[in-house]
Amino acid sequence: MAQLKSNQNSTSTARLASGMTVFRALPKTKGKRPAVILLHERYGVDQHTKDLTLKLSQAGYVGLAPDLFSRFTGDRKALQQGAVRVELRDNEVLKDLAEAIDYLKKLSAVDGSKIAIIGVCQTGRQSLLLAAHGNDISASVVLYGAVGGREWETNELRPEPVEHLIEQLSCPVLGIFGEADHIISVDDVLKFRGSLERSKKSYHVRLYRDAPHGWLNDTMPGRYRKEAAKDAWQLILSFLKKTFGGGWDRRRILWTFESDYSPSYDFKKNVRLE
Repeated sequence: MAQLKSNQNSTSTARLASGMTVFRALPKTKGKRPAVILLHERYGVDQHTKDLTLKLSQAGYVGLAPDLFSRFTGDRKALQQGAVRVELRDNEVLKDLAEAIDYLKKLSAVDGSKIAIIGVCQTGRQSLLLAAHGNDISASVVLYGAVGGREWETNELRPEPVEHLIEQLSCPVLGIFGEADHIISVDDVLKFRGSLERSKKSYHVRLYRDAPHGWLNDTMPGRYRKEAAKDAWQLILSFLKKTFGGGWDRRRILWTFESDYSPSYDFKKNVRLE
């Protein structure tokens, strides 16, 4: 296990029994703390994923980034460059995340009753998947993922429709999306909202003005939007604090929807940025 210190927050990489690796960041705070599972984008556990995991620890949480591409035996450099893509199977992801949760619960620094998950881009679905298949999760966060176009459809890898996952959710959901996203349209976001409301699930969804796909990623200058990223990160931390602290009354259904997009919005004009 490799270890280092960054701003007095301890980070390490561990290999679990299945062979899956996890990147971990521990807060300076002593005693048991809530934990947040941070799922990577299509590039795997890259520097951006590690940076966000460390930021979670700096906010006082135990951050854990499992490598959901642990079964991939191809060119890792090509993967992190986006030249190849790895598809995820729901059943395999559930096994991996169950192992990650078990690992967290065995850590002396973790309060096992307070675990949240954040899915980013490709892994947005997986943050809903986990929250739909168990009661271990206090909060689910979707960052510009899960509901784009064909993701509403089922296939061999994803046999359960998104609507069914939403019906089974066991915790509040925070959804963060961008107006200029070339993958997820405003109509997709509204469909997501409608599905949450029909299923009577508590949520907070926000659509950011002019934000393209991947705009939280400061390692990709073409996509990164500093002010929106700063605001979204504070929204995530506020949501986590509220859910971990009991601020969501589970006896009530709470809905918050915020949007800022043009009346002349045209999804077809949105383009991929690097």
